[in-house]
Amino acid sequence: MSTSMHRRVFLRGVGGAVVAAPFLSSVWQRKARGQAAPPPKTFIAMFTHYGCITTKLFPAKTSGALAASDFTNSLSPLAPYASKILIPRGIRAMNEWEEGNSNGAGRGQANDPHLNPCGSYFTLQPVTPNATDPFSFDQDTKFDAMPVGSSLDQVMAQQLSLNGTPLFMRVGNTGGTNGETPQSNISYLKPTGSAAATAANIYPGLGTPAQVFSALTGLFNAGTTTAATYASTRGQRVSDLVKSDLDALKRFDMSSDDMNKLNAWEALINDVGTVISSSQCSAATATMLEATQANVTAASSGNAGSGDVLSNMVTTDLDGADMYSVMAVLAACCNYNPVIFLKYPPNFYYKGLGITDESHNLSHRLSSANMSGSCVQGALTKLETIDKYYATKFAKLVGMLNGITNADGSTLLDNTATVWFNEMSDGDAHNLNNLPIIQAGGCGGYFKTGATVQVDTATGSTGATAAQWQGNSESQCTDGGTDQMANGLTQQTGTLETIANAPINKYFYNIMNAMGVKADSSGFPVKGGTLPVTKFGYSDLTTDFAGGLGAVASAGIHSPGEFTTLKAGS
Repeated sequence: MSTSMHRRVFLRGVGGAVVAAPFLSSVWQRKARGQAAPPPKTFIAMFTHYGCITTKLFPAKTSGALAASDFTNSLSPLAPYASKILIPRGIRAMNEWEEGNSNGAGRGQANDPHLNPCGSYFTLQPVTPNATDPFSFDQDTKFDAMPVGSSLDQVMAQQLSLNGTPLFMRVGNTGGTNGETPQSNISYLKPTGSAAATAANIYPGLGTPAQVFSALTGLFNAGTTTAATYASTRGQRVSDLVKSDLDALKRFDMSSDDMNKLNAWEALINDVGTVISSSQCSAATATMLEATQANVTAASSGNAGSGDVLSNMVTTDLDGADMYSVMAVLAACCNYNPVIFLKYPPNFYYKGLGITDESHNLSHRLSSANMSGSCVQGALTKLETIDKYYATKFAKLVGMLNGITNADGSTLLDNTATVWFNEMSDGDAHNLNNLPIIQAGGCGGYFKTGATVQVDTATGSTGATAAQWQGNSESQCTDGGTDQMANGLTQQTGTLETIANAPINKYFYNIMNAMGVKADSSGFPVKGGTLPVTKFGYSDLTTDFAGGLGAVASAGIHSPGEFTTLKAGS
């Protein structure tokens, strides 16, 4: 090969699109030529705060096939989609706050009951600076500490997304940095080349549907400047974006072996890059989804009327929160970004649901953010109302995805992993074991669907009763009772601490591998990697987070590899 091509070659096409030709041996590890490219895959995450009433959300069945009858109480809106649902049971998130977390002991750092799980949920990293007193109100540790690594959405997008960033929407944009602080933020980007102990930065994302809609309409409106940049999302080959530069590159004086590799690379990116046809990425699809300029403007204005910006109706079918989901579905139709996050707001007043209590306080069963005190009257019913509202929003998202059919007969949903994540299990106990995680879609056949799967096979979990798997959310502040007290410090409303502790790390490996994220020989995801992901994060043991970064000498990934029981055919 000519000396002017001895390093990685970058081709710049229309609209500033950049495609890399690394000339790695992995270009030969591709699907057989002549096969039709499958529909693209999309990871869509919906994240909500403050846990749930576990006794009214978890199905009684912890393992086995799911039927519509298994979706009762809070999850009843999902009953029509039982065959498309996967519920992984027994999963724990990292860095749990508890009153015993002082001086490096306990199940995590001593910083804050919400900063800990939010900062570590998708990064799986400790936060810095570390706190030593779980009851301290020090500004740096309780309010400002941030994780020391990038979050899952950023890591995936660096490999999968055109511009290297996710489509991250902050549902119900609340102002400032879209209203987020380390106590509620979940998306972080680690500065490149920074020291290990340096905190990552909050990723701002987008706050209104209008911001997303303005970009998406350029994909199917003739004459717009962005249509050319994203022509690949309308069925055009990725190589067409860089045709002139690619042709010039092929005129280089190179060996036949290098020319073969270049041709194989071109075929490879076209295999992974061809996507949904232009007939789906169209104004007609947007209209079908009620994504009109008028509706988007109304949802983005923040005019909540007598309700709130989320539950206030925008159309007869869609409220403000739904309009963000509409943007996610339209983005998936156009393959605008394969990594999409919908983050619901913290500290919210769901006035449109008839609830005047602030959501964080209510999760404590109190009228304040204290850890103990007198129960708010009807607290459980109000929390169940919010849980069911979230389930309704997730069902609406799932239904829209399931209503769009690809050329091969699959639905848009079938080629996604659409997942509802919750910050914690029970909001009063602030426990991170027995997380409520609900997935829809098999991500192109990677995951099994129509099933609930018990992934924690530890002795304590396998011997647990059905009632223990439901948790204890109704053990305090029973509706109708008088003079009742809530006490989150005792964690009595949570799930027995000896069960449901399988690390969420492993589920993230499933998602990354399903989506095609690659790792290097260490098993950690790395741009340019060629191997499946088997590791991610600081540790997969929550006690390793106690004391912060470096405090536990043995901290690390103790159980590499994904949950194989979640995969189709297992």
